[in-house]
Amino acid sequence: MSSTLEHRRLKLSSRLYNTSDLMAGSSLWKSYLYQLQQQAPQPKRIVCNNHVENKPDHYGRECHGAISREEGDRLLAQAGEGSYLVRESQRSPGSYTLSLRFGGITKNFKLFYDGSHYVGDKTFDTLHDLVADGLITMYMETKAADYIAVMVSEPIYEHHSKFTTVDGRKKKVEKKEVKIDEDLNKVNKTLNDEVDSPTKIRQIEEITPSSYEKPHNFKVHNFVGPNWCEYCGNFMWGLIAQGVKCTDCGLSTHKQCSKLVPNDCQPDKRLIKRVYSIDLTTLVKAHNTTRPIVVDKCIKEIETRGLESEGLYRVSGFNDDIEMVRQAFDKDGANAKIGKSEYNDINTITCALKLYFRQLPIPVIAYEVYQEFVSAAQKPTDKEKVALTHKAIQRLHELKPAHYQTLKFVINHLYNVTKYKNKNLMTAENLGVVFGPTLLRSPDAESLASLGNMKFQQTVVEVLITNHDVIFDL
Repeated sequence: MSSTLEHRRLKLSSRLYNTSDLMAGSSLWKSYLYQLQQQAPQPKRIVCNNHVENKPDHYGRECHGAISREEGDRLLAQAGEGSYLVRESQRSPGSYTLSLRFGGITKNFKLFYDGSHYVGDKTFDTLHDLVADGLITMYMETKAADYIAVMVSEPIYEHHSKFTTVDGRKKKVEKKEVKIDEDLNKVNKTLNDEVDSPTKIRQIEEITPSSYEKPHNFKVHNFVGPNWCEYCGNFMWGLIAQGVKCTDCGLSTHKQCSKLVPNDCQPDKRLIKRVYSIDLTTLVKAHNTTRPIVVDKCIKEIETRGLESEGLYRVSGFNDDIEMVRQAFDKDGANAKIGKSEYNDINTITCALKLYFRQLPIPVIAYEVYQEFVSAAQKPTDKEKVALTHKAIQRLHELKPAHYQTLKFVINHLYNVTKYKNKNLMTAENLGVVFGPTLLRSPDAESLASLGNMKFQQTVVEVLITNHDVIFDL
């Protein structure tokens, strides 16, 4: 069969489960690569019956000592496909080579050991496992290279039932018609109403936590037993490190398929082990909340009993108590108890909230828009500061809607704090000093420029508090 015809046959095979098949109820999972792996040569070690002096403990009877390449080739040729042995280099004593029979020829690989046998980023407990995985990989790459090259062209991702349920990964966006009163510039929501007046109609999206864009957090994973890629539907071959798995939602794919998965991760609370130090968007999607639970609970507690407390947010609480609040949220989440009976000192709660912001991997005012906010704060007039900060807020809303919702809530709270400045002594300027480095961090935190931007970070927060009603009016 010509290579062109073979390539067409493989493409046809990769399309075995097309859309019409899926709609008819056919299996999503494609078995070609699974069946192929079953045909891969099995490892057969060539045992050495002679005593080998100074043999490393991590090699067994497959180690033949310092035999020649030719002798190794002769032994393997007799044993056939999948046979292997270990020999010591005659030119470099102390170095060892794996000689392996595959495709009718002997292949030689330098061996490495650091407590485990390893090849690249794969580690193995035994040499036998390393050989078995290598045989599978070489066999698949030899027999199915064309198939593997095109398997991503017919993804099953959108048809996978796991992703089309109410709680699945599909964005749940409710579209509503909006009637805009051009004279008063007021927006009135209507749902499926016919509008006869000469007004503009547009579609907007009702943002919910599940609709926030979030990339998957893929890590190389060792799957136990047969596993299939949840993007292309093909078998993930090999014995270890067969693919990658999202540590936030559990999605499993081939490494090459992971690059094509959309930014639609829906984190699973069972996989998110804590609250602090977790990406903000990941947390709100996992808990299906508009803002992080820490922010809502702490601010509610502060506004209930702490707005008149002198030096609010400037006075420190006890470190042990702050750590206990953090542990309570990490353990109990929304059920964490932080009331007055547990923590009489409100400064414990304010410090726990600030600690949460400081430990975010991406700050509330995300790195992508950091410079826009700082540039706005550097303008000479208040009018320019407000106008450019408003634009920066719009960008934050577009790029990181969960961060925008959190920032808006926090700034509204800080504005409430300033209403009691005669008692708590916390003006917008004072709060800027506290929250500037808490809500903003330079992407290059150790540069001289970032140190010079400290005062502008304070200005950003002060401008946000003072003009919150205008700046957050999107």
